[in-house]
Amino acid sequence: MPTDAIALLKADHRVVEELFKKFEKSGERALKTRRSLVDQMLRELVTHTYIEEQVFYPFIRSLNKLLNDETLEALEEHHAAKATLAELQVMSSSEERFTPKVTVLIESVRHHVKEEERELFPEVREASNRSDLVALVPALEAAKAKAPSRALPNAPDTPSGETSSPSSLGNVLDHVTGVT
Repeated sequence: MPTDAIALLKADHRVVEELFKKFEKSGERALKTRRSLVDQMLRELVTHTYIEEQVFYPFIRSLNKLLNDETLEALEEHHAAKATLAELQVMSSSEERFTPKVTVLIESVRHHVKEEERELFPEVREASNRSDLVALVPALEAAKAKAPSRALPNAPDTPSGETSSPSSLGNVLDHVTGVT
């Protein structure tokens, strides 16, 4: 069990990185293997982006307005990844552009993860407290259970009804658990 929200998100990052490495090591003729790996990437990345967008990013926005620009950039990176995933989910692994599209996705996600882990996560740790990050874990786990199974790049990337950042961790947790 992850010790806090950031540890949970980093664990997700490691799972996805392992899938990336397996894809990169697979041969060009391993079409079934590559398709299977992309399907696994898709599930992991769709779930991960969903929990960040629905729980973690609203939490960040409630912490500190200075983190808002980084959060908005992360949302845009998610949107681009979800658009690529949506294309990949309907492509055959034998298509000419399948592997280049996966390669671009991998590069983009690695860039995003690097920014989160080196910049955003340390800033979140500094702006928040340990108990709030621990309290966020059940909300992230609950959001995982609600996550879509397919990439939906046009789906809202913020919690429904949110027009501005939530004012507290309580509001974020209430939204995810359905308390109003």
